[in-house]
Amino acid sequence: MIRVAVTGAGGRMASKIIKSILKQEDMKVVAAVGTPNTPFEGKDIGEVIGVGMIDVQVKGAQKLAEVLKEKKPDVLVDFTKANAAVDTIKTSADCDVNVVVGTTGFSEEQMDEIKRSIEGNKIKAVIAPNMAVGVNAFFKIIEDLAKILNDYDIEIIEAHHKNKVDAPSGTAVKTYEIIAEALRKNKDETYVYGRQGIVGARTSGEIGMHAVRGGDIVGDHTVLFAGEGERIEIVHRAHSRQVFVTGVIKSVRYVVGASEGKISDMGDVLGIK
Repeated sequence: MIRVAVTGAGGRMASKIIKSILKQEDMKVVAAVGTPNTPFEGKDIGEVIGVGMIDVQVKGAQKLAEVLKEKKPDVLVDFTKANAAVDTIKTSADCDVNVVVGTTGFSEEQMDEIKRSIEGNKIKAVIAPNMAVGVNAFFKIIEDLAKILNDYDIEIIEAHHKNKVDAPSGTAVKTYEIIAEALRKNKDETYVYGRQGIVGARTSGEIGMHAVRGGDIVGDHTVLFAGEGERIEIVHRAHSRQVFVTGVIKSVRYVVGASEGKISDMGDVLGIK
């Protein structure tokens, strides 16, 4: 039985993740951690999310180390915000708890800090900007297409709900990195965020990035390959956050047997790297 702790208790993603874990025969929720001073402190997370009591009380984030040492989960799942997630990952690593992280918006410095903590404590980790199975197939397709259509103009367009706080999305950034690597381009020199004013003709080497925010869009990502007289568009649309939860469940099963001190991604989980 895989013992799982979930952060962000009471939030939309955490609630979906917990409900899905409860349906798995080989997993058990042993801890639920909310924000510091969460209003759900001491309440049973099952009742908070509307599934009835499951004998797991919500604890505040400030008690994370205490909870991990007491409950001894095999895996901690985090879908929160970047600044909080860095501390959560470091605490988990210090407590010898493996992590599955779908949080986005990490800076390069934060990722370096996370990597040092995971490697130093030799825990197992899956960290992915998007855990939807279809998105990771999308990543593989665009990698192959970029190599074939290497002289086409490439633009990335992403759209999310109005409450998303980071832009561009982590998935869009990952998309760009895959394309830049496939084309052997310096990712710091070819990235163009939107366009405004008299910017001149598009250069052949640039890769455009555009972020749309509005309504309740779960997550749309499009890569446009535009050539002379034709274009190809590769599109992934998430209709429900459940697609991310499916990836989480696969990642939880994968991470317990993963390599120590290594950050895996969904390509590893799905065996499509």
